[in-house]
Amino acid sequence: MITLQTRRRRASKIIKYLKEAYPKPKTELKYNTRFQCLVAVMLSAQCTDKLVNKVTKELFKKYKTVQDFAKADPVNFSRDISSVSFYNNKAKNIIASAQYLQKNFGGRLPNGAKELIELPGVAYKTANVVLGEVYDIWEGIATDTHVRRFALRFGLTDNTDLTKISKDLEELFNKEDWKYVNNGLVLYGRYVCPARPHDCSGHPLTKLIPSAANIWPKAK
Repeated sequence: MITLQTRRRRASKIIKYLKEAYPKPKTELKYNTRFQCLVAVMLSAQCTDKLVNKVTKELFKKYKTVQDFAKADPVNFSRDISSVSFYNNKAKNIIASAQYLQKNFGGRLPNGAKELIELPGVAYKTANVVLGEVYDIWEGIATDTHVRRFALRFGLTDNTDLTKISKDLEELFNKEDWKYVNNGLVLYGRYVCPARPHDCSGHPLTKLIPSAANIWPKAK
């Protein structure tokens, strides 16, 4: 059993590295407006940013404003995003979210997690990614597959549920450092230490926490 004190020491080492390696946390998703950012994040669920950017390159030429998305034909919109996973459900949620914003927020994207989570298809992770990206507001740590993987590998949590992992991480990292955790671990997992088992003993974070070299969490 890893003690809380040990976890805090590990978190301190990890955040020091992430702040130095990724000093300006930003998503790699492409967008032009705040609502387009939300759309891109919603599309990215169980899908690569590279594919999402390919889809949105044309999508965002056609749908620019919240009103454009709210008025979208579900069949045509589903066809426009058919390259991504679960496109029918994502299309339904995106259109419904745009309509909800028009009805309740005058077409503006709210700057609070509580309000964002009211939108169809938006949960804790999506809300906090968008808040941080477009408003530089960090109400929580967003846990995606990369963050989950490293939280388990580095022994920062015993949970596997994404929201519970977020809450564990929020207890370990100072709030002013939350913005470095998600984007930092995402970029680290994407370009330094991928998910497939491999020799990562020479990787920066594994050097800080050597026991992680032999821990490979199963996908949820």
